[in-house]
Amino acid sequence: MKILVVEDSRSSLATLTKYVEHFGATAIPAENGEMALDLFSHNRPDLVLLNIALPDTDGFAVAQRIRAMEKPGDWTPIIFLASLGLDADIEQGIAAGGDDYLPKPVSEIVLGAKIRTMQRIVLMRASLLAVTRKLDAANQELIRISSSDGLTGVANRRYFDEAISVEWRRARRHSNSIAVLMCDIDHFKLFNDAYGHQAGDECLRKVAAAISRHTERPSDTVARFGGEEFAVILPETSIAGALMVAEKIRHAIRELNIVHATSPTGQVALSIGIASAAPGFDNPPDDLILAADKALYRAKQEGRDRVCRADAT
Repeated sequence: MKILVVEDSRSSLATLTKYVEHFGATAIPAENGEMALDLFSHNRPDLVLLNIALPDTDGFAVAQRIRAMEKPGDWTPIIFLASLGLDADIEQGIAAGGDDYLPKPVSEIVLGAKIRTMQRIVLMRASLLAVTRKLDAANQELIRISSSDGLTGVANRRYFDEAISVEWRRARRHSNSIAVLMCDIDHFKLFNDAYGHQAGDECLRKVAAAISRHTERPSDTVARFGGEEFAVILPETSIAGALMVAEKIRHAIRELNIVHATSPTGQVALSIGIASAAPGFDNPPDDLILAADKALYRAKQEGRDRVCRADAT
């Protein structure tokens, strides 16, 4: 344990240093405020014994600067030392960032008791912080699980609905376009019937991964919309940009070379409907999704394994 001892009287500093070392801790002595701050910065002690009266400043200012130097989540106990136990000094010391008070001359027994008390508080605080971090990590994992599709690992429908609302509002604020791709695996029911649900699940995973690889921006969202259907949100994307992404995705699915003997193409393929819009103040994102869905239906009607676009708006 390292204890920073800040005392302007050399005799008192020597006495306190001896007490600290008797306790089994390492004393870091400082005779003024600037020296104390420099030593605190370089040594990061576990406890500070801080005299209120110092030659270059006062202990209150030093305590405030120590608190300003600490990183979020850090806490170093500060015990003020004063010859006169004035209520105003104690109140000001706590307000400045102090944690306790010792009258001078300091009793070695009382100092040892105060140090042990602060040690216990530090240990309890560390335990609470560790528990809090574990809870935060668990909550983040729950959020991830609740927003992900368990089979494919991409976002689920719930997350998609939240994301499209957020991106729609952002696009409206900045007068940007937003695009949506609706993607459907062609003749997937026939694939399941021919090869079984286990093969069907593996097919879904491969298709989801391929779609994700070709939506490279952090702001893009890939979600399993339902069954064999996937949806992609492309912020700040025109209909022309959406068409380029959709064609890359369609070709990527063909390049997987997943055999589908009961399909006219002989392999797994994807039909994609795309739509893009600049949100107004009275149209919901549902309009964009519906437009992309209609374009997907047209792609199915026109022979599948193709991209169809809605009219740009």
